[in-house]
Amino acid sequence: MVGMSTATVSSDSTARRVEHGTVAVVAHSGKTLGGGLRELRDELLSAGIADPLWFEVPKSKRAPKCVRRALESGADLLLVWGGDGMVQRCVDAAAGSDVALAVIPAGTANLFASNLGIPKDLRGAVDVALHGRRRRFDLGRVNGEYFAVMAGAGVDALMIRDADGALKRRLGRAAYIVSGARSVATGRVPTRVKVDGAKWFAGKASCVLAGNVGKVIGNVTVFPDASATDGLLEVGVVTAKGRWQWTRTLARTAAGQAPASPFVETARGRKIDIRFSRPVPYELDGGDRKKTKRLRIAVHAEAIAICVPEVEAA
Repeated sequence: MVGMSTATVSSDSTARRVEHGTVAVVAHSGKTLGGGLRELRDELLSAGIADPLWFEVPKSKRAPKCVRRALESGADLLLVWGGDGMVQRCVDAAAGSDVALAVIPAGTANLFASNLGIPKDLRGAVDVALHGRRRRFDLGRVNGEYFAVMAGAGVDALMIRDADGALKRRLGRAAYIVSGARSVATGRVPTRVKVDGAKWFAGKASCVLAGNVGKVIGNVTVFPDASATDGLLEVGVVTAKGRWQWTRTLARTAAGQAPASPFVETARGRKIDIRFSRPVPYELDGGDRKKTKRLRIAVHAEAIAICVPEVEAA
């Protein structure tokens, strides 16, 4: 039920079937949008969905189990309530299935929803979920986990890790600015990158990013030519050191011209192999992971169906 701190499911094991099939909701109970989960229930009821499969979790890492239970119960439409981290956990569990995933952007960062033009208001997002188009999109996979937006190591991973917890709750998106200012002083790491089996980069890097979509940091376009339907991933290496070089790089990035920076190198491919001289923190879709010396990344074409507006964002 709404507000419970553990994963829950509707007491009726068979959700009411309407024109949308069996509908399931997997919600991060700590996130909010509009009138909250109560309003989401009301919106679904107004659409004739009186008893969806209903799961709430206090942490996104508990979502995959709920997704699997929803799939086992026959769900063919899955509404995910939360931010990019929650979406990533659900995508990881649903990849390769026939379920359609709909994002209700209730998180601090909602980059995937923004890239797809999904409204940031509850009613608009629900309308897309129930009446939008269903398109299949590519996913990336890094070290065994799927991601929808990006995977990265170095400064961006430190920025996301240090923005977690109390700082993020207190400052919201501004937490990333504060933690980013701290992270740019971090030293560079000797790095080697192969793209589709060929040597592409060897040198000292402060940040390495693999992107499935264009907007990957702070809702800024980092990869202008990226597409989540072309069967390719973008990769970028930042070699900037110190605050002055990082200021120049971030200025170019904010202007949508990151690839033009003298401290940025970019490429694209289906398989990306990244090796570091020492273990470094990495992240995927805004969720920090343990340190590693290697990232094995590959694209999985048309791996997930997503509900998108009838007219998608440019």
